[in-house]
This record gives sequence, C-alpha cells and structure tokens, in this order.
Amino acid sequence: MTIIRENWRRVLAAAAAAAGMLLTAATASAAGNDLVIVTSFAPDQTKVFKDAFQKEHPDVNLNIINKGTAEGVKYLQETASNNKTDLFWVSSPDAFEVLKDAKLLEKYKPAAMGDAKSISGFPIDDPDGYFHGFALSGYGFMWNTRYLDSYKLPVPQTWDDLTKPIYFKHLGISSPSRSGTTHLEVETILQGEGWNKGWATVKRMAGNAAQISSRSFGVPEGVDSGEFGIGIVIDYFGFTSKAAGFPVEFHYPPGTTLVPATIGVVANAPNPNAAHAFVDFVLSPAGQKLLFNPKVMRLPVNESVYKDAPAGIPNPFAGQIKASVHFNSDLSQGRYNVVNSLYDVMITYRFSELQAAVKAIDDAQAALDKKPNPEAAKLLDEARSLAFGVPISDHEAGDHAFNAIFTVKHKKATDKATGRQAEVEKDWDAKTVANYAKAVELAGKAKSMP
Repeated sequence: MTIIRENWRRVLAAAAAAAGMLLTAATASAAGNDLVIVTSFAPDQTKVFKDAFQKEHPDVNLNIINKGTAEGVKYLQETASNNKTDLFWVSSPDAFEVLKDAKLLEKYKPAAMGDAKSISGFPIDDPDGYFHGFALSGYGFMWNTRYLDSYKLPVPQTWDDLTKPIYFKHLGISSPSRSGTTHLEVETILQGEGWNKGWATVKRMAGNAAQISSRSFGVPEGVDSGEFGIGIVIDYFGFTSKAAGFPVEFHYPPGTTLVPATIGVVANAPNPNAAHAFVDFVLSPAGQKLLFNPKVMRLPVNESVYKDAPAGIPNPFAGQIKASVHFNSDLSQGRYNVVNSLYDVMITYRFSELQAAVKAIDDAQAALDKKPNPEAAKLLDEARSLAFGVPISDHEAGDHAFNAIFTVKHKKATDKATGRQAEVEKDWDAKTVANYAKAVELAGKAKSMP
C-alpha cells in the first residue's frame, strides 16, 4: 500500500498548498447531536439512508456534504486539526488507506458485519477495523433496448464486442480523470487484458463513442434518453435507470471485477456515538435492504438479505456475477495519475482524430473483406498498431517517481499542466496526433489497393 499512500499524499499535499487552505491547530469540539457525513454518493441515494436513519434516531440531525472522493480526502486532511466531520462514505477503498495511514480514521467494530471477508480477491473490510465495506460495485455496460432495436444492433456481451465497427458512434463513456468509476472501469480492462491489449480495447471502444461525457452521470442519462445506445458504466447506474422505468438493461462482461463501497468513522469525530450508530445501521439487515431501494440499487455485503432482492439484482456470493478480474488496488493506484493523463491526451482531447482513425481502419477492413490483399492487410495492421498503441510501457507507467509528476487533473480543457508533466504530455500529444494521421493515411492506401 506504500505506493498508494505516497501517491495520494503528493497530490493532495500539493493541492492543499496551492489552495492555501491548511487550517491552524485547534481542538475538535463537540457538536451536540449533529452527525456530519462527507460522501461522494448522489443525493437521491443518500436521502434514502438519511430518512430511514432519522426515523430510528429522531434526536440526530444528519448533515450530508457531497464531495468527490479525492476532494473529500483533501477536505478531511485540511480540516483534521479542527475536525467537524463524523463519517466518510465513498466507493473507493484506496482513499481509506490514505486516511488510515494519516491516522484520520477511528477503529470501530460494527454491531453487524457482512458474511464474506473478500470478493474477487479483494478484502471487503479493513483487517484492522478502520473502515468497512457496505456494498459491492461491478462494472460493465447498459443499453437502451429501443435504441438497439431501432438501429438493428445486436446486444453486446464482451468488451471486445464494443470495439466492432457496427457500434461506431453508438457508445457513451466518460473520462477517468473526471470520474472515479470510469477510472476503475478502464483499469479493470487494463488489468484483465494486459497493458497493450487493454489500451487497444479502451481506445477502440472510445473511438466508437458518440461522445466523451464530461461527467459519469452523463453516460446513463445519454442511454436513458436515447442520445446514444450503449454506455460503459458502474452497475447501479443501469439498475436504477431500469427501476425508474427506462427501457434499459445492464450486463457484466466476463472481464469485470467487484470492489467494495466503503464507510469509516473519522478520527476525533465530534459525534462518535451517532457515527457508530450510522455505521451499525447501514450494515444491519434493515440498512442492507435499503440498497434494494429503486433509487439506490446496489449490491449488499450481507448475503442473507439477497432473499429479498428485486428482480434483476444478482447475488455475487452465489456466483451470479462472473468477475474474472481480481482487482489489484496497489497496481491501480501506483499508475493512477499516468492512466488518467494518457486517456486525456490520447482520447479526451484528441477524440475527433481517434474517431477518424477508427473510421478509416473500419472502412479499409470492409474493403479487404470483400477483396483480400496481403499487402493491404500489412498496411492495415501497421495502421492499427499506430492508432491503438500507447507511448509508454506498463513498467514506466508504474514508476513511482514518474507517476508523481502528474499533479494536474484534466477535469476541464482549461486545466493546464506545467513543468515536467506539461513536457511529457506535449510529447505524448505530438506522437498521438502523428500516429492517428499516419494510421488514416495507411488505411486509405490499404483501402484503395487493387
């Protein structure tokens, strides 16, 4: 976990220094019956738990602060000397490792615990008791059934299916720098298929997209509305859309993974008793069943409640999700910043060039299918290598010192890198643009050969 912690420390410390927001030391004060939770979950989801908890604990005034995961970690670090937060509640277990290492979490043993110790090789709870998995998350794709029927498109089953020419401009995806769940999806493919083949799959799918959404919520919304047909998403996006009455379905491809969504008590919590009560509540049978609420639709960690699961919610403990990828969190976080920057340089901000290369390669292959030509096939293989390659190796991507230079997150096109990061990204961009252009040229020659 050393790489994880150092990586997060550098990024968050730099952000805190830049913002000038580190607080002076002070003693955390009591906050009466106010319970403050920092979370990345959508208000529709947290309201389900808030209403149910306050019904059982009417004396507790529950306040929810919505922040992205990295933003939430930074907030807890900055406010640690005068902490006003009782609970941290997000999907990423990696973030909790950072908080635990910084001694910003309190060890707590809940009254109720999940049935399993791990899922897909990933521990559900912290072995030392500083944070606990309350739900499971899987990754795949959702589709609009009416859209696919209208365009006479087959239902995809694998990641590779989504690279096929028939889905050109019918997909939606976000970028990992803008969405933590998208990062996990991309990293799942990279770990499942290997660095080079994984990036080829990711780039080929992105080249089939109608758009790269600026936020993860834009993907399910686009599928719901029929703006595009298929979206690469976390599972509960598909489940909640279907529960809301949209004509959608969700599928876990074979190369997927399962990881826990997590909750933990913040050290020096102003209201620890209420914090403990909330953790006990979400892990209790009653709290676990709330995950089946149509606005939530997540997978409980308590296997016994699946007997009450609504139709369409699979039981991962009964083998109903074939998650073949055992997610390696150390590997993911060790190259987290590099993967995000690579995606933005090669895909997000060169989307039109990638699309042009994909279209040229598809057109050339269609021509060769009708009239085979060995020399043209060689040109096309070279075009694919250029278009779907990646400028660095997995070994370079995982280098701790190299990863540490990527401190700027490209959440917007105006987020400009400086220093060494800017130099590296400029080099990647130049190579990417040249490779896409050459791929288009070679594909055109292959198509036109007699």
